[in-house]
Amino acid sequence: MVNIAELFSQKNVLDYVNNRQATPLLGETLFPARKVQGLEFDILKAGTRIPTIASVHAFDTEAEIASRVASRSAQELAFIKRKIQLKEKDLIALRNPRTAEEQQFLEQEVYNDVYSMVSSVNARVEKMRMEVLANGTVTLDENGLDLVVDYGVPDEHKATVDFADSATDVIGLLTTWAGTLDTAPTRILTSSKVRNAILQNAGIKAYFKDAGLLPTAGTLNQLLQQFGLPTIATYDAKYYKENAQGVLVKEHYFPENKLVMFGAENPGESIFGVTPEESRLLSSGSNNYTVGNVFAMVYESSLDPVGTWTKAAGTALPSFPEADNVFQATVLAEG
Repeated sequence: MVNIAELFSQKNVLDYVNNRQATPLLGETLFPARKVQGLEFDILKAGTRIPTIASVHAFDTEAEIASRVASRSAQELAFIKRKIQLKEKDLIALRNPRTAEEQQFLEQEVYNDVYSMVSSVNARVEKMRMEVLANGTVTLDENGLDLVVDYGVPDEHKATVDFADSATDVIGLLTTWAGTLDTAPTRILTSSKVRNAILQNAGIKAYFKDAGLLPTAGTLNQLLQQFGLPTIATYDAKYYKENAQGVLVKEHYFPENKLVMFGAENPGESIFGVTPEESRLLSSGSNNYTVGNVFAMVYESSLDPVGTWTKAAGTALPSFPEADNVFQATVLAEG
């Protein structure tokens, strides 16, 4: 009879998670991962990137004392976790497989659950990354929490307009927004819905007509470059969110009605910490484990009903030191 604890030992599960290659999300590139040994990290703001000019002094006088433009504040990492149960019927089949092929299939189903739970945690982290990039905040309002982490994007770096209005001067607005930033932005991130609205704009259509070009994503970026503006990239990846009724609702990581301008620097990092599960494992004294950013495990609990669970957990929050060097715009009505 197969021993579940041995078959899905902590080392086997963690090795599987570390070796399984997943398609990288955009936020993993913009906000590279960094792990800290704790549950808090300092939210740093780099401040403006333009220099503060020094003043001329007479010889033998004290130098002018500079003020720090950057700021910091402490924030606790968000604890993210999800689990799924291996049903009693499947548990019996796994313990008493009829063939080696059936055992292999059932084992893979459990590891698929491991991957699914880890992906769920990573999806929540991606949602936070895109929220901070688009809005300058992270909202934690599930499971009794009611918290908004505000990263302090200046009000003058935010705007609300309607790109669906044919009279909107898209090029003029983008030029004004770019000029608001202390350093010239090099990238624009938005949704395909916003880009399509730009392509339908009367002024943009007129530019294309005068240039004898078809309005496409490629020619739009050519047009933006001619005006000295950053090119547009879109991000339309989606995830499922389970509502209170247990119904899966499809949502976008990056809000469909948003547009953000930013520079060549990474906007921030994905800060991961230690979970209670990882802390307990480390306290056992074993160093035979390699724990990544997300902790996964298969464990048994409860006597009635017999429960075997696959669980993934992580503590994470994005940092956003470039908060002063982005422009965030709401450019379409919601819905």
